[in-house]
Amino acid sequence: MNLDELNQIKTIALQAATAAQTTEEIEAVRIEYLSRKGRLPLLMAELKNVPAEEKPLFGKAVNELKKELTECIQARQSEAAPKTQQPLFDCSQPGQWQSLGTRHPITQITERITSIFQTLGFTVADGPDIETVFNNFDALNTPADHPSRDEQDTFYLNSGELLRCHTSPVQIRYMKENKPPIRIISPGRCYRRDTSDATHSANFHQIEGLYIDEEVSLADLKATLNHFARELMGPKAEIRFRPHYFPFTEPSVEVDIKHDKLGWIEVLGAGLVDPNVFINVGYDPACCSGFAFGMGIERIAMILFGINDIRHLYENDQRFLAQF
Repeated sequence: MNLDELNQIKTIALQAATAAQTTEEIEAVRIEYLSRKGRLPLLMAELKNVPAEEKPLFGKAVNELKKELTECIQARQSEAAPKTQQPLFDCSQPGQWQSLGTRHPITQITERITSIFQTLGFTVADGPDIETVFNNFDALNTPADHPSRDEQDTFYLNSGELLRCHTSPVQIRYMKENKPPIRIISPGRCYRRDTSDATHSANFHQIEGLYIDEEVSLADLKATLNHFARELMGPKAEIRFRPHYFPFTEPSVEVDIKHDKLGWIEVLGAGLVDPNVFINVGYDPACCSGFAFGMGIERIAMILFGINDIRHLYENDQRFLAQF
């Protein structure tokens, strides 16, 4: 084998690769020349019989032929491969536009209530969902035998802590770190061992308020809640107070707001902060007084939006949520 014979093989191989039309024909050329038992590997095996002075040129020529033929076959394979028919864009087809998302009803009511109290100078305070027994019960003057402390009502953790039953612990934390005057609201999630039904959920939302200063009276509480009711329900909204009991306020009241269509509706609980709560956070009850209130956000959302089942608020049904 000499260089002239090698050039003849090169010419024939490239012509065969160029002339092949189908993928099968191209593959046949590849097998004939480039496979393990093809003609090019056999040519490399002939290198030992080539005169010593021609070996470098012969080996270089074989490698160049292999490279050139490989590139030629790859190009022909690409050209012969069946082209996937791409679907054409139908300009006459109506567009399928995605509408913008909406804020969840709970978020809407939370923002609405927060905005009302911010106009009165309240600021938003936040706290952790996992609380200590002291912040959740003891500091709030809750008796040791109070039913809310029972395991069937409260989610206790192995650490001895618990999932907060209300957002009142935020008020305790804030009072520990700040001195009067204080004017805060604390929206957030709460957790109780309630059986889920149309009006109850083990995970719900509250928003509570706290105002502490000198000589704060029940009249201040009533004026604040009157303003809140008018802003929430309309300028003709009325409120009424009914005596009640809460461990952390004295006197305590339930507050009803008169709805245009539904009549009187119980909306929140409130009262003047019990002096024992002040003592538990290091305040002097003789130097300050205040009021606190709390309401369930789901309940207000159900009233304002006409929702008859609290579970609708947690099922993430887009057909339901899109209405708001």
